[in-house]
Amino acid sequence: MGIDHTNLSKMDLNLLVALDALLADRSVTRAAARIGIGQSAMSHALARLRTTFADEILTRGPDGMRPTPKAMRLAGPVREALARIEEIVAPPPAFDPATTDRLFTLGVPDSTEVMMMPKLVAHLRQVAPGVRLLLRTVDRIRILQDLDDGRVDLGIGVFEEGQTHHKRRLLNRENYLCIFNSKLIGLEPPISLEDYLRFPHVLTSLVESAHGVVDVALAKRGLKRTIALTSPRFTIMPFVVREAPVIATMHSRLAQFFAGSMGLAVSPTPIELPDVALSMLWHASNDADPGHRWMRETILKLRADMPTASTISGST
Repeated sequence: MGIDHTNLSKMDLNLLVALDALLADRSVTRAAARIGIGQSAMSHALARLRTTFADEILTRGPDGMRPTPKAMRLAGPVREALARIEEIVAPPPAFDPATTDRLFTLGVPDSTEVMMMPKLVAHLRQVAPGVRLLLRTVDRIRILQDLDDGRVDLGIGVFEEGQTHHKRRLLNRENYLCIFNSKLIGLEPPISLEDYLRFPHVLTSLVESAHGVVDVALAKRGLKRTIALTSPRFTIMPFVVREAPVIATMHSRLAQFFAGSMGLAVSPTPIELPDVALSMLWHASNDADPGHRWMRETILKLRADMPTASTISGST
């Protein structure tokens, strides 16, 4: 059923507050005191209610003011409507991490899951055991719509500029490293540009394109690399690198994490690449929400353990 906005706009909703108080107290004086206005103002409100509903609302009897039958029928729906409005406009309740039971939906790439989730979940189990996380894979193309539609509470990645109703907070800024199996390709870091181009590469791309920031930088110098594999997932890359004579280029701390855990080598890239900024992004409607603010602050505190190689940046 649709809302007749034109007709509803003619109604002063404050009159419903006055009506509820009048029916509860059955006294103009007491109703005025209940909502904090003068007796004359409440008398004026009662007169307007009588005109609006074409009914006396309250009549005098031997034991005081009595609601009319129509007023009695209005009492329940009016009280229910005011309770719903109060729920909508009331400030959010206080947030206690230790006792809350809340689900947060985070938009993160697989690399963020690998590097951030173990620390974050361990922390939550200690301080907020009732907090649950639902992870969704997002990219810079869909993230704004996901936030606007409420599918995601908070995105983490490298994002393009959002609209005025999107909020952003920088987490990390970093560069790239090459990662490879030195035994398979017979090289030790640092690798030269010649060797970098001599071996095939594996590429992570979320935009179904075998062309990343490395290819853009190479093209500016009239150079080109060979791509052996393109995948939308960063986490497969170190496994491929470990078994095949190929090179992957990824954000620095993610490369260091995989190299340290899988016995691989890292090297500075032999070509200059732009730094990337890892950020949190959220809808402005969640900015003042105590629970949402707490989650953002928690991630900020743990940012030293967060990935610096967000796959949401696109392709490398």
